[in-house]
Formats: sequence, C-alpha cells, structure tokens
Amino acid sequence: MSAHSGTAGSVWRQPAQVWAVAFACVVAFMGIGLVDPILPAIAGSLQASPVQTELLFTSYLLVTGLAMLVTSWISSRIGAKATLLIGLALIVVFALLCSLSGSVDAIIGFRAGWGLGNALFISTALATIVGAASGGSGAAIVLYEAALGLGIAVGPLLGGLLGEISWRGPFFGVVVLMAIAFVAVLVLLRGPSDKPVPVPLSAPFSALRIPSLAVLAVAALFYNIGFFVLLAFSPFPLGFGAMGIGFTFFGWGVALAITSVWVAPLLLRVMARTTVMLVTLPLLAIDLVIAGILVTDAAALVAAIIVGGLLLGVMNTVLTESVMEATDLPRSVASSSYSAVRFLGGAAAPPLAALLWHLYGPTVPYLFAAASVLVATGTILFGRRALARIDEREADAADEAAAVLVGDAA
Repeated sequence: MSAHSGTAGSVWRQPAQVWAVAFACVVAFMGIGLVDPILPAIAGSLQASPVQTELLFTSYLLVTGLAMLVTSWISSRIGAKATLLIGLALIVVFALLCSLSGSVDAIIGFRAGWGLGNALFISTALATIVGAASGGSGAAIVLYEAALGLGIAVGPLLGGLLGEISWRGPFFGVVVLMAIAFVAVLVLLRGPSDKPVPVPLSAPFSALRIPSLAVLAVAALFYNIGFFVLLAFSPFPLGFGAMGIGFTFFGWGVALAITSVWVAPLLLRVMARTTVMLVTLPLLAIDLVIAGILVTDAAALVAAIIVGGLLLGVMNTVLTESVMEATDLPRSVASSSYSAVRFLGGAAAPPLAALLWHLYGPTVPYLFAAASVLVATGTILFGRRALARIDEREADAADEAAAVLVGDAA
C-alpha cells in the first residue's frame, strides 16, 4: 500500500500523546479475544450452558455496534479527549464488575457496559492518532495497525495465562491495563485546538439508504457470522485448557494481522476490490466446511482456525477500504453505519452456534457459518453494479491510510 511507503523511519518517533492512545488501543483490541480462552472455564465454574456463555460475546458486540451509531455525535460535542476518557472509565468499571460477578447473567450484563465503553474509545482513538501522529497518514496507519495486530494476537494469549489461575484473572488484567491507559491519556493527551463540528444524530441512519453502503453492510453482517463462529465457538470443540486455547488464537491473531497489513494491499495492486472479496469469501467458506468436517481432530481444527485468520485479515481490510470508497460521506459516518450493521452478525453468531451444537453436534455450526459467508458472497456478486465505484476510483495515499484505520477499528 502506498500509504506505507517512507514511514518506517518516522513511525516510531511520535509524541507522547500518540503513544498513550496507541497503548490504550492495544489493550482495547486485546479485549476482543481475551475472553475466548476462559469460555469453557466460565461455563464450568458458574454452571452455565454454552449458549449462556456465548452471550458474553453477544452483549458486548451488540452494544458496541449500536453505540457506534452515536459515538461520532457524542465526540463531536464533548471533544475527543473527554470521549476517550469516558470510554476507558466504562471499560475499567465494567471489567471490574465482571471479575467480581458470581453468575453468568451478571457478566453478560456487565459485558454490555464494556461494549459501550469500547465503542466510545475505539471510534475516537482512531481520529486522535491520525490527527496527532507525526510523519503523516502513512506513519499513523503503521502505528495503528501495529496496535491492532498486537492487541488481537496478545489478547487470547494473556487470557490463557491469567485464565490458568482463575477465570476471573483476564478481567482483572483488563482493569489494571485500562486503568494505566486512562492515566496515560489523562496526563499526556492534549485537548484539540480546533472546535469540534457537530455531527447530526441521524447521519449514520441516513447513510444506509445509499445502495453501495447498504450492499457492503449486509455482506459484512453475514461475513461477521463466519468470523465470530470461528472465534467464539471454536474454544468448545477444541477441548483445550485455557493456555491451549490462548496459543491457538494467538496464532489466529498473528495470521490475521499479517494478511491485513501486508497481503491485502498486495492483492489490491493486481485485483479490483470486489474481485478480491469474491475470491476470499468462498475460500473462507471452504475453510469453515473443512473445520466442521474435521472438528473432532484437534490438530486439524487448529490448522483451520489459523487459515481462517489469514483469510479474515484480507477481508477486514478490503471490506473496509470499500466502505470508505463507496460514498462521499464523511469517513466517521460511513464507518459507524457499516459497523453497526456488521456487529449485529457478530452478536448473533456465538449463541446460535452454541444452540446448533447442542441440537445437531459440533459440525453444524461451522456449516452454518460457511452458508452465511456464501450469502455474503452472493450479496457482493449480485450487488456488484452498485459497487462499481469502489473498483473504478483509485484512493490516494491519505485516503487509503484512513480507510484501513477505520476498518480495523470496526
């Protein structure tokens, strides 16, 4: 990607406020996979069913997605620093409440509050890093993608390490790390010199009336079902302890980060965006079918999870760049509209997968995920005329950088 060129030397020379926000981003992204290794332990310790346990993802993702619709409206009125601090504070409070809970229902509720804090923080941290990083957009994208990759990879590993002590351990870990991040942002982040421009509350809703954005949002909804079946359901059939699950999804996160940062840009140099998606999505569906067929073979399932990470990294980047190029809307508005719909798929997938497992066995959830990914493929294929713009228009370096940034945050 052109935005990456010439940034290697300057990306590490950043103001303290950028490092403060980048550190907080790493911790926030860790929260995505932190709970993964302890799902079986929570189910056993709190006598919860797999369906109940999977609702830990559902409440978190549902609230994160819905909150994305209002984060730009909030931050445009109270400012970036205040929004960041409120988001971090909410994560600290609700992660602490999770760690002290005695029932799975309580944790499900507190994870919803955690999702609200995460939405406020992540959406605002993106704009903050882009605006404050030295070296231009290229440096900002390398730094932000590094935070994303590190967080997604380390989250399951840390969750496994702390989960070996107690299922409460990962939640306490988030409390400590996010409290440090709160202090860092409070002390090091300077307030913006420009007065925020208020964004209408209705803007994200109106955006979904645009055909190109609607096609991408629906495709992302079904794609995210595949994503979160692989991420949130797989710990159960794997049958590993917390560390085994943690190492498995550490590999998944590394694979996702590699293809998101390096492979997707290479593919986009030789293929149109819709073509990349129409190649990658069927490959992901095949991988999910293989995972379902070989689900009783732990080594084969681990391999399918890692391969899935490689494909998911490509899709994350390409889908989001497409969202940024599909309309003339402000990036924050397009991203919030798309993310809200996309997260609905992520919220629905884990409990549905657990229910299908209970009714029909461990193979069926992966076949359900594969079918959902094929629906996403069909949505892109039949909506390709509405997406002509994303294949015809070449984004400049700054646009490409901002596009991937927004997409990774979602």
